[in-house]
Amino acid sequence: MEIFKNMEVYDYEQIVFCQDKNSGLKAIIAIHDTTLGPALGGTRMWTYESEEEAIIDAMRLARGMTYKNAAAGLNLGGGKTVIIGDPRKDKNPELFRAFGRYIQSLNGRYITAEDVGTTVEDMDIIHMETDFVTGISPEFGSSGNPSPVTAYGVYKGMKATALEAFGDDSLEGKTVAVQGVGNVAYDLCEYLHKEGAKLIVTDINKAAAERAVEAFGAKAVDPNDFYDVECDIYAPCALGATINDDTISRIKAKVIAGSANNQLKTKEHGDILYEKGIVYAPDYLINAGGVINVADELNGYNQSRAMKKVEGIYDSLLRVFEISKRDNIPTYVAADRMAEERIESARKSRGQFLLNGLHTLSRR
Repeated sequence: MEIFKNMEVYDYEQIVFCQDKNSGLKAIIAIHDTTLGPALGGTRMWTYESEEEAIIDAMRLARGMTYKNAAAGLNLGGGKTVIIGDPRKDKNPELFRAFGRYIQSLNGRYITAEDVGTTVEDMDIIHMETDFVTGISPEFGSSGNPSPVTAYGVYKGMKATALEAFGDDSLEGKTVAVQGVGNVAYDLCEYLHKEGAKLIVTDINKAAAERAVEAFGAKAVDPNDFYDVECDIYAPCALGATINDDTISRIKAKVIAGSANNQLKTKEHGDILYEKGIVYAPDYLINAGGVINVADELNGYNQSRAMKKVEGIYDSLLRVFEISKRDNIPTYVAADRMAEERIESARKSRGQFLLNGLHTLSRR
């Protein structure tokens, strides 16, 4: 793998390789862009089949965080860490403390949080070595479990998407098909039920689906039949790439708005949704409530302030729909454009500030 060539293609700033023989730490920190501020992105622990696969994943995820943070209106750049290892058997306190020391050595350029394969407890151990970590235990002044906040953001984003598709943001009487009923989706179902939406749910874990049936009067459907249900809104809240060649012709919803990451298998599937007139809420924008919430910890966590910022997902999505119509582009492209415009504006302002500073010095 030609690392510098790959970094150059999407203008990555830095990749840090972290190794600690004593604990078995093998980690890669990818910092994509810090134009808007320090890079914020979680730490993923996964059993990668090769070091190259881990590097590629770190870089892909870091770039995604740049767009997610920018589109969410945060003054933060994008970064991500992957730790090579099995989270079920390779964890130990020394590993996370060693990793925390690497984060500390970056002096605030990168701030981490929990992700797939890591937990609040892991963040607490990292916090023993550095303050540049969010999502730690509430006892340390953090926000705690991010799932309810993420769900609230998805709910507000779904209302904005409904406004674009139906001319009214009310979800009362709308049939919402929720795929995957984990922590975030269960809280989302609660919001939808309270507003009077009709729920159809599915989950490979039948107990999770039944829980929603009992609590919200939802109708449970077998996962294999889910894409064929009649609904107004399809909410993918489980695995990614569920919008693909096999499913896209079966989806009957007018709106797609859910919490899952990487919902489009390829960009071409986003183009097809646009051509079919299906209003798609770009995933990294509608599910940004979690990162908005942990970012608030950097200023001393205030729940009311954080929730107010999360409500901004509604307006951000309306802006994306506006750009989509203005430029005749799919919404996933419009979200990218909104993020890029914000980053470029900050870059120009920073450049002008430096230029003015040089002019001032030259006159002395």
